[in-house]
Amino acid sequence: MDYKDEQHNEIEALESIYCGELEKQENFEEGDDEKLKAHLVEQMNENLGMVMVFTLVSAAQEWLNVQWDKIKVRREETAAKKQREEEEAERRRFEGTRVTVESFLSWKEKFDEEMGYTKRKELADREGKKLTGRELFMTDKTLDQSDLKFLDDGDAVKVDESLFQNLDDLDLEDDDEDDPDFDPNISDDSA
Repeated sequence: MDYKDEQHNEIEALESIYCGELEKQENFEEGDDEKLKAHLVEQMNENLGMVMVFTLVSAAQEWLNVQWDKIKVRREETAAKKQREEEEAERRRFEGTRVTVESFLSWKEKFDEEMGYTKRKELADREGKKLTGRELFMTDKTLDQSDLKFLDDGDAVKVDESLFQNLDDLDLEDDDEDDPDFDPNISDDSA
């Protein structure tokens, strides 16, 4: 007898009776149908001599619900594990290599070679050309400290104030009208 065809017809009849409320649970493991049969035989033996159709249907439904809950829990655990693995992989991808002084200096040396800074300096030295300000700065690392010498000297730079004594002799034009911050109500003498 062809049970598959009969099962298909039975499912169609149940779907028409329950109008979309019927859920088919097809994702059971191998041998679950045998476990269900064993469970129903046990229920029949317990209820022998009584009306048992409702009891058997209820027992089957309860057993299927328990199995479905187990499957859902496994799926959720698998999905959570997969998500954790993806998050961990994402975190590792963004973590990168830790930078130390040695690794930075090694990288900087390779970078300078790739960018041609060291070759340009060598060429300029051979040809007697002057380097641009950027090339000087990039090749001579002492230049980034050169301005600090002036700060350390304190008052080493002397200003001759006599040069600024006769400002009245200068022909300064009054461009106050073009200045957006000019306020005609404030006199120049108050400053």
